[in-house]
Amino acid sequence: MGTVHARSLDPLPMKGPELGVQADDIEAPETEHEPKQEVLENKDVVVQRVHIDGLGRTKEDLLSYEIADVFQARNLIDVMRKSHEARRKLLRLGIFRKVEVVIDTSRGEDALPNGLDVTFEVTELRRMTGSYNTMVGNNEGSMVLGLKLPNVFGRAEKMTFQFSYGTKETSYGLSFFKPQPGLFERNISINVYKVTGQFPWSSLRETDRGISAELSFPVWKTNQTLKWEGVWRELGCLARTASFAVREESGHSLKSSLSHAMVIDTRNSSILPRKGGLLKIHQELAGYTGGDASFLKEDFEIQLNKTLFWDSVLSASLWGGLLLPIGDKPTNIADRFYLGGPTSIRGFSMYSMGPQSEGDYLGGEAYWAGGFHLYTPLPFRPGRGGFGDLFRTHFFLNAGNLCNLNYGEGPQAHLKKLAECIRWSYGLGIVLRLGNIARLELNYCIPMGVQSGDRICDGVQFGAGIRFL
Repeated sequence: MGTVHARSLDPLPMKGPELGVQADDIEAPETEHEPKQEVLENKDVVVQRVHIDGLGRTKEDLLSYEIADVFQARNLIDVMRKSHEARRKLLRLGIFRKVEVVIDTSRGEDALPNGLDVTFEVTELRRMTGSYNTMVGNNEGSMVLGLKLPNVFGRAEKMTFQFSYGTKETSYGLSFFKPQPGLFERNISINVYKVTGQFPWSSLRETDRGISAELSFPVWKTNQTLKWEGVWRELGCLARTASFAVREESGHSLKSSLSHAMVIDTRNSSILPRKGGLLKIHQELAGYTGGDASFLKEDFEIQLNKTLFWDSVLSASLWGGLLLPIGDKPTNIADRFYLGGPTSIRGFSMYSMGPQSEGDYLGGEAYWAGGFHLYTPLPFRPGRGGFGDLFRTHFFLNAGNLCNLNYGEGPQAHLKKLAECIRWSYGLGIVLRLGNIARLELNYCIPMGVQSGDRICDGVQFGAGIRFL
């Protein structure tokens, strides 16, 4: 589970070419052919022809959008730059295993003295590909088996089946993904899935069977996502010692919701950024398209990163959310927010703060969490430029609160309640970056502001995940 919402069971991510070749993972090749001496001079050139060799089932009209800019190049350096940018776009489609670029002088009767031919030599992925890998979630590991049919109809469509077996969650799902030709960021995806998760901090087991449809598109510097989701949720007790409050929540429910997400991400890395910022706003409205769950849910995430002296990085994060029930029915334990643990408020046990009953944590309808972090190189920089650069020393200060609200009291009372009895912690540790996939933390934590019922982890705490406060 990649978010602070412990009950938000999501299928595996199935958008984009995650099982194929990633464009950013492939180094740009060296210049293959050295053109004639007269072209090497810094003078105007004309790209007369662009060839794509190796096409099988891929439709040429799809690729014409990706290579169109090559014709706009006016000198050799520009031709090389635009050709390799087009190569990156072709790899991003997730339909080619390999793309090579060849630049040569034009030949033939109509060849101009300053004419160039650009050839893209492509190797398509097989009609069916499979994968086996491991995936790191927030303090959870999973084994993932995948089966993908790339380029199903010849225009970068993709059908994916994935099965995941994890320590707390098991899921499988079928997904269809289709991008708009010429604008890969605008795409639609349809998912059918089943997810079963265990939540020992709430003595709860949840099984979700659902279908969802998403439309993603860019607007200015933002990425927008509109989503409809219909989920049949089955809640049950994980242990005989489950509290009455959890037993009361057990049973079946149907949620049909519309949601919208907006993301602005200028960070150089999502796992351990050195600069840039993130703004993510998400809202979900349930109940107006059917189902027996009715609520409005708002949450946001802000992160700012700045590189300081001596290769150190200062990072600040702020999370917050509010869940408003619609009608007389109270909110469901599966929809509330959860806080605490090595990926949020360090020094506390996983999702073990806030409202609880007989030791089972029930979640809250409002929360906020903030953090300041200072990342520095390891002393003496062992392995500089190599393995040692994957490690950072970590100093942190976290704070936050989670509670239920009395909606008849008004906004000022809500803010006052969130400002009371603040939990906070500080400490230091070591961070290991696992490529652009996940990160591990081993911290010594000192929890403060502990309230009655909170579970703490005073001392050494280990965390693994993709999203940290």
